[in-house]
Amino acid sequence: MTTYMTVTDYITSFPADIQALLQQVRQTIQQAAPDATETIKYAIPTFVLNGNLVHYAAFKHHIGFYPAPTGIRAFEKELAPYKQGKGSIQFPFDQPLPLDLITKIVIYRVKQNAEKKKK
Repeated sequence: MTTYMTVTDYITSFPADIQALLQQVRQTIQQAAPDATETIKYAIPTFVLNGNLVHYAAFKHHIGFYPAPTGIRAFEKELAPYKQGKGSIQFPFDQPLPLDLITKIVIYRVKQNAEKKKK
Protein backbone atom coordinates (compact mmCIF):
# COMPACT_ATOMS: atom_id res chain seq x y z
CA MET A 1 0.00 0.00 0.00
CA THR A 2 1.31 3.42 -0.95
CA THR A 3 1.64 5.99 1.81
CA TYR A 4 0.76 9.52 0.74
CA MET A 5 2.03 12.57 2.60
CA THR A 6 -0.58 14.99 1.25
CA VAL A 7 -3.95 14.94 -0.46
CA THR A 8 -2.32 16.45 -3.55
CA ASP A 9 0.15 13.52 -3.62
CA TYR A 10 -2.79 11.14 -3.47
CA ILE A 11 -4.75 12.86 -6.24
CA THR A 12 -1.80 13.23 -8.61
CA SER A 13 -1.08 9.49 -8.37
CA PHE A 14 -4.13 8.83 -10.58
CA PRO A 15 -4.69 9.30 -14.33
CA ALA A 16 -5.84 12.79 -15.38
CA ASP A 17 -9.52 11.87 -15.80
CA ILE A 18 -9.68 10.42 -12.27
CA GLN A 19 -7.70 13.37 -10.89
CA ALA A 20 -10.41 15.67 -12.27
CA LEU A 21 -13.13 13.72 -10.46
CA LEU A 22 -11.17 13.69 -7.21
CA GLN A 23 -10.59 17.45 -7.50
CA GLN A 24 -14.33 17.99 -8.00
CA VAL A 25 -15.08 16.06 -4.83
CA ARG A 26 -12.31 17.87 -2.95
CA GLN A 27 -13.52 21.32 -4.01
CA THR A 28 -17.13 20.46 -3.24
CA ILE A 29 -16.20 19.40 0.29
CA GLN A 30 -13.99 22.47 0.78
CA GLN A 31 -16.87 24.76 -0.23
CA ALA A 32 -19.37 22.95 2.01
CA ALA A 33 -16.99 22.85 5.00
CA PRO A 34 -14.55 25.77 4.64
CA ASP A 35 -13.31 25.40 8.23
CA ALA A 36 -12.39 21.73 7.82
CA THR A 37 -8.77 20.69 7.45
CA GLU A 38 -7.48 18.18 4.94
CA THR A 39 -5.29 15.26 5.84
CA ILE A 40 -4.58 11.66 4.92
CA LYS A 41 -6.13 9.06 7.22
CA TYR A 42 -6.50 5.38 6.47
CA ALA A 43 -4.30 6.13 3.41
CA ILE A 44 -7.05 8.24 1.78
CA PRO A 45 -8.05 11.93 1.72
CA THR A 46 -9.96 12.98 4.82
CA PHE A 47 -11.57 16.19 5.98
CA VAL A 48 -11.55 16.82 9.72
CA LEU A 49 -13.70 19.24 11.71
CA ASN A 50 -14.52 18.36 15.31
CA GLY A 51 -13.50 14.81 14.39
CA ASN A 52 -13.49 12.99 11.07
CA LEU A 53 -15.98 14.61 8.73
CA VAL A 54 -15.76 12.63 5.47
CA HIS A 55 -13.24 10.54 3.54
CA TYR A 56 -13.07 9.88 -0.19
CA ALA A 57 -10.97 7.74 -2.51
CA ALA A 58 -10.65 6.52 -6.07
CA PHE A 59 -10.97 2.88 -7.04
CA LYS A 60 -11.00 0.94 -10.29
CA HIS A 61 -14.58 1.84 -11.29
CA HIS A 62 -15.81 4.40 -8.78
CA ILE A 63 -15.17 7.18 -6.30
CA GLY A 64 -15.73 5.96 -2.76
CA PHE A 65 -17.29 8.48 -0.37
CA TYR A 66 -17.34 7.83 3.36
CA PRO A 67 -19.59 10.15 5.40
CA ALA A 68 -20.06 7.72 8.34
CA PRO A 69 -23.19 5.57 8.61
CA THR A 70 -25.24 8.49 9.97
CA GLY A 71 -24.43 10.56 6.88
CA ILE A 72 -25.80 7.77 4.72
CA ARG A 73 -28.95 7.12 6.77
CA ALA A 74 -29.90 10.80 6.66
CA PHE A 75 -29.91 10.76 2.83
CA GLU A 76 -31.23 7.25 2.20
CA LYS A 77 -33.66 8.20 -0.57
CA GLU A 78 -31.20 10.37 -2.49
CA LEU A 79 -28.50 7.70 -2.19
CA ALA A 80 -30.74 4.81 -3.26
CA PRO A 81 -29.34 4.68 -6.84
CA TYR A 82 -25.78 4.12 -5.56
CA LYS A 83 -24.11 0.99 -4.26
CA GLN A 84 -23.52 1.36 -0.51
CA GLY A 85 -21.88 -0.29 2.43
CA LYS A 86 -22.28 0.43 6.15
CA GLY A 87 -20.41 3.73 5.92
CA SER A 88 -19.60 3.98 2.22
CA ILE A 89 -21.12 5.08 -1.06
CA GLN A 90 -19.84 4.28 -4.55
CA PHE A 91 -20.15 6.91 -7.28
CA PRO A 92 -19.44 5.10 -10.59
CA PHE A 93 -17.09 6.76 -13.07
CA ASP A 94 -19.66 6.39 -15.86
CA GLN A 95 -22.19 8.65 -14.09
CA PRO A 96 -21.95 12.35 -13.22
CA LEU A 97 -20.83 13.00 -9.65
CA PRO A 98 -23.79 14.09 -7.47
CA LEU A 99 -21.98 17.21 -6.23
CA ASP A 100 -25.14 18.82 -4.82
CA LEU A 101 -25.82 15.68 -2.79
CA ILE A 102 -22.21 15.55 -1.59
CA THR A 103 -22.60 19.18 -0.47
CA LYS A 104 -25.77 18.36 1.50
CA ILE A 105 -24.14 15.36 3.15
CA VAL A 106 -21.03 17.34 4.14
CA ILE A 107 -23.13 20.18 5.60
CA TYR A 108 -25.11 17.57 7.56
CA ARG A 109 -21.88 16.02 8.87
CA VAL A 110 -20.52 19.46 9.89
CA LYS A 111 -23.67 20.07 11.97
CA GLN A 112 -23.54 16.57 13.40
CA ASN A 113 -19.90 16.91 14.47
CA ALA A 114 -20.58 20.35 15.97
CA GLU A 115 -23.40 18.89 18.08
CA LYS A 116 -21.15 16.04 19.17
CA LYS A 117 -18.52 18.57 20.24
CA LYS A 118 -21.04 20.48 22.42
CA LYS A 119 -21.82 17.36 24.47
